Amino acid sequence: MKKVLLASIMGLAITIVAPVHSTASDTKVSFASYDLALKALKVAPDVRDGYARSKFKHWSDLDKNGCNTRNDVIISEALTKPTVDKGCKIVANTGKWYSAYDGISITNFSALDVDHFVPLAEAWDSGANNWDAAKREVYANDMGDPISLIAVSATTNRSKSDQDPAEWLPAKDVCTYVQNWIYVKTRWSLTVDEKELKALKDNLSKCPKKKVVVNVVK
Repeated sequence: MKKVLLASIMGLAITIVAPVHSTASDTKVSFASYDLALKALKVAPDVRDGYARSKFKHWSDLDKNGCNTRNDVIISEALTKPTVDKGCKIVANTGKWYSAYDGISITNFSALDVDHFVPLAEAWDSGANNWDAAKREVYANDMGDPISLIAVSATTNRSKSDQDPAEWLPAKDVCTYVQNWIYVKTRWSLTVDEKELKALKDNLSKCPKKKVVVNVVK
């Protein structure tokens, strides 16, 4: 278990405790700004050929704690912890969450989705098509870093779908969103396409300059 801050996800200063799923070894890479991290990403066209969501085994229990990844994220990000029954079943109408994409409070976990910050299809498009099944499973269940997965309202998650920042941005805290997008792409050595790159640059130009240290999966 490790302490993380929701502030590192979408700007909310709440301390939580998140389980850590085993991943490949990580290497810390520092950038003086997110602009430099973005500049370091390879630019390449998306490749959607062959994609199927089933190629990313998701909501596994990689840490063998009895909870699948979806429930781990929901429980760990709760502002008020929900009641959890035997078998890691979350009891309805217990707990409270903040949905960072739209800034609303949620008091029933069934109204939440767990979003892959960089969607599975987008990951496939930008490099995961070359990974083996084991690496794709780790990506789809990445709790080795608190930014990779986030619990948000089902409405906003489904509005986002598999779109990149050239096509969709949240209603709240766009700066943190694009910074975290760059973080995840850097963490997994994924590429960006030209339109995506422009959208990220345009939005970063409106944001404060910040140093970033990325846990890069090797």
